[in-house]
Amino acid sequence: MKAGRKMALEKILFGTYTRGASKGIYTANLNNITGQLQDAQLVAELGSPTYLHLSKAGYLYAINKKDADRGGVSVYDYRDGQKAVLIQEKLTEGRSPAYISVDEDRQLLYVTNYHKGTIESFAIKADGTIELLDRFKSWGEGPRPEQDKARLHFTNLTPDKRLVSVDLGADKVYTLDISDEGIFSLVATYHAGTGFGPRHIRFSPDGQYAYLLGELSSLLSVLKYDEKTGSFTLIQTSSTIPSNWNEHNGAGAIRLSADGRFVYTSNRGHNSIVVWQINQTTGKVDPIQTISTEGDFPRDFNLNANGEYLVAGNQNTDNITVYRRDTTSGLLTLVQKDFVVPEAINVEFV
Repeated sequence: MKAGRKMALEKILFGTYTRGASKGIYTANLNNITGQLQDAQLVAELGSPTYLHLSKAGYLYAINKKDADRGGVSVYDYRDGQKAVLIQEKLTEGRSPAYISVDEDRQLLYVTNYHKGTIESFAIKADGTIELLDRFKSWGEGPRPEQDKARLHFTNLTPDKRLVSVDLGADKVYTLDISDEGIFSLVATYHAGTGFGPRHIRFSPDGQYAYLLGELSSLLSVLKYDEKTGSFTLIQTSSTIPSNWNEHNGAGAIRLSADGRFVYTSNRGHNSIVVWQINQTTGKVDPIQTISTEGDFPRDFNLNANGEYLVAGNQNTDNITVYRRDTTSGLLTLVQKDFVVPEAINVEFV
């Protein structure tokens, strides 16, 4: 290390399943000089907190599978960044949710339930606790066995502060308006290809394009977004796996670089990260690299604050993989592959 250069650590929160060795939410620090992870610790013990979100106020919202018949959201006071103190459990009958996100401007929490096909909005109170406001229920089904009914997988804000939600079961993408009081209003519905199985969606920084990842089809679609109507138009669809791959694969997560020049997607089965370069004129993508995750079933990954590292969690092999990212070319180079976090799912930089 050069004289006078201080080591900088970036904290990561890991959501997990708790089917095996995992006990809940873990944290670790990324040394952004060496690219090495260190100091893994359990910060909250609960059932299968597969996705989570830390608010700007320091409250941690996590999915909670309480037992086979009850699930919901656990709320923690994490303002000191050290110990997560449970302050509320908001549970309902039935299977636990699939995704969770925070709307800082409106102080709302959105909870997406894959098993129930619903989105729920909650008011975030001054003390961090939540109160149910509204519920939207999807409908429909698709041709694949996993598409027996509506299965909403992801909900988050669009760049123009609407909501977008993807339905793996019905091959749909919904655009909704959301009031300051947390009330949903359906604006537009996009129908992905039959059997596409939408999982996650991300937008370009300028809001013109959206990148839709199909879990069941292992496809990435580029969509043009119309802010006036909230509708999407298909521009391009590409496979996330090589043409000679004949074994099972399910696309996992999708992220964009902050400069809007690259898309990153994960494959569960092929066990890889694909790097896509974005044409800045058309929004279309070209795959420029496919690199192994050095483990099994990378459900999620994320980029650090300055985009110089990508961190991926391998659910089935309990290892986290770190890549150094060239911010000019977008390409990844393996740095670390043996850092242990059990059953890692969600990767969230704090």
